Amino acid sequence: MRRLSSCTLCIAGLVLFSANGAGLGAASVAIYDRLPDRIDADARYVIYSHGRIVEGDDETPVSPEFGRYDFPAIRRALFDGGGFNVIAPHRPKDADYGQYVDTLVSWVRQLLRAGVRPGRITLVGFSRGGQMTAYASGRLASEQINTALIAICSDGDFVRDPPPTLGGRLLSLYETSDTVGSCAGLAARSHLASFKEIAISSGRSHGAFFQPLPVWMGPLLEWIASTNR
Repeated sequence: MRRLSSCTLCIAGLVLFSANGAGLGAASVAIYDRLPDRIDADARYVIYSHGRIVEGDDETPVSPEFGRYDFPAIRRALFDGGGFNVIAPHRPKDADYGQYVDTLVSWVRQLLRAGVRPGRITLVGFSRGGQMTAYASGRLASEQINTALIAICSDGDFVRDPPPTLGGRLLSLYETSDTVGSCAGLAARSHLASFKEIAISSGRSHGAFFQPLPVWMGPLLEWIASTNR
């Protein structure tokens, strides 16, 4: 498996690893672009799924409306000082929706089979990546993992056919100037151990989540720290 393009960069004294677990030095946590071959049952794992615009060859594409999506910076910000492994795949152009959902479900089940506790697994997704995350999490509802959905709900819910029903702990993040908003309806339909929702007001609409702005990255990391344990 290829190493991440930033594999020579050290973050907070931790070294980035390739997906097979062969790193550049001793470290307890790392960034991967897929599920690592070697799973530490005592470690914590966060899987981040990016928005549609990043699908393809460019990790920093520019939207005429919302500006640059800095996937590498978001990946680094999630990892920096968090004490958990970050799995952040870069999807190909026009990635198949169902196949990617299947991949997320498969990764979580492999982590669970390897002995990782459900509470130490968190799925995070934004926009189209958040939609895929919601469906994967719905299929894993009985496992009681953690899920953070960013900017995917309309009229309080995320509805496709069939509508997902989640379990475990759920965080919803949205921007008040965006066309998507609260996931309160989705939460009410689900069977959750806990639900937290955070609305930010940066004035950047959907593009608020294109960069690792402290206004949303800070609360997300705080929630992960309090639930992924």
